[in-house]
Amino acid sequence: MGEKVAQQEFTREDRTRYREKVRRCLDVFARMLRESRFDADAPMTGLEIELNLVDEVGDPALKNAEALEAIADPDFQTELGQFNLEINVSPKRLKDRGFTEFEEGVRASLNDAESKAAKVGAHMVMIGILPTLSAGHMSPDSITPNPRYQLLGDQILAARGEDIVIDISGPERLRTTSDSIVPEAACTSTQLHIQVSPEDFAAYWNASQAVAGVQLALGANSPFLLGRELWRETRIPLFEQATETRSEELKVQGVRPRVWFGERWINTIFDLFEENVRYFPALLPVIDDEDPIHTLESGHTPALAELRLHNGTIYRWNRPVYDVVDDTPHLRVENRVLPAGPTVADTMANAAFYFGLVRALAEHERPLWSQMSFSAAEENFHVAARQGIDAQVYWPGLGQVPATELVVRRLLPMARAGLDSWGVLPDERDRLLGIIEQRCIVGQNGASWFAERFHQRVGANGGDRLDALRATLNQYRERMHTNEPVHTWD
Repeated sequence: MGEKVAQQEFTREDRTRYREKVRRCLDVFARMLRESRFDADAPMTGLEIELNLVDEVGDPALKNAEALEAIADPDFQTELGQFNLEINVSPKRLKDRGFTEFEEGVRASLNDAESKAAKVGAHMVMIGILPTLSAGHMSPDSITPNPRYQLLGDQILAARGEDIVIDISGPERLRTTSDSIVPEAACTSTQLHIQVSPEDFAAYWNASQAVAGVQLALGANSPFLLGRELWRETRIPLFEQATETRSEELKVQGVRPRVWFGERWINTIFDLFEENVRYFPALLPVIDDEDPIHTLESGHTPALAELRLHNGTIYRWNRPVYDVVDDTPHLRVENRVLPAGPTVADTMANAAFYFGLVRALAEHERPLWSQMSFSAAEENFHVAARQGIDAQVYWPGLGQVPATELVVRRLLPMARAGLDSWGVLPDERDRLLGIIEQRCIVGQNGASWFAERFHQRVGANGGDRLDALRATLNQYRERMHTNEPVHTWD
């Protein structure tokens, strides 16, 4: 949903024309996959981090417009909620200190932005869901006043035909309804991008799906929503429900959800875009003037604007991306599994583990996905979201195994080999994967640390839950600024 879209109304004719145009784009894309040269000789990696804004007390600060004006940096952008921002980090190659450049750049940008935003009463927090959100923040008034957000919300609710229901059970249960998509704004993520060739895309996407559960177990950082302790990564069920366009009857009929893990391993990137067109009606049928066939036959690269916009309204946890830079097309896997935080160091360690492990699996002579059912990968994903670092997951040849044991004994050596293939220097590799190893040994990630400290405060004082959440969040924010990995927090 990164495209700029003006507020407008859509007719039945618009939707018919849009469907025809998307299908034409899909045909052109298939032709390009056969005939065009995609940029993949020196693949880039990318990073986006969504942030929350809080005030001095720790409550949400609905000040993203004021914060952006104070920060005055084009790398920072608005997000759906007025208590959200996003930083887009310039793509880099991992060899020759790529991770160091990522980390130093992100820390410098965030420190500068924090000092400037603080002057308007907003402080940045990297966490999957802001624990101090209350029901009063779940209103349309909290949405960023941007036409594209309003339009998207209107279309989701119109497709659904009724209010959105949020119903999540963990240690506690939350059931509430919303007449807008503002609950989606509670979800802040880290998005990792890998540029790949058309020939390699399926292997990288399949590998990303296979390890998504392990990623969540290690990186879970969203244990609270509206004062209730729910899943260790509550962001997963919340996002699935907050953008739900299906009524209960359509769910029973087997209609696919727009927030989708998927249902099968793929053979080519075309499989995913073809599924998008086959299964999902348009949410935003905005038609571009470009004739993609004419553009391609004139020797240029078509933008395929409708296909890309449609893809942006289908929220796969590993999303295919088609993009054009300097008239040259390229493809990316966008990994959307992880929450933000707790620290930049933790974020870089998560990225190193993902980039290394996925490359090793994608290049392995015997594909993991030939030994593992897709349903097992999906089950791992939701079990890990629910249980976090204590999750047990399925792995071929091992059966059910603690995620931390699987990582230490089996996956970290693979990630090391994968980072070597990327050209990552040994000291960078060992430092970042060492953070992952210690997180597994200690058994502490963002979600487990936050929940434990919250319970200590409530249990010791018998005090107000919101006050305990505020105090814990403020302690979290202090630790976040030290950049000491979460496994070292006491």
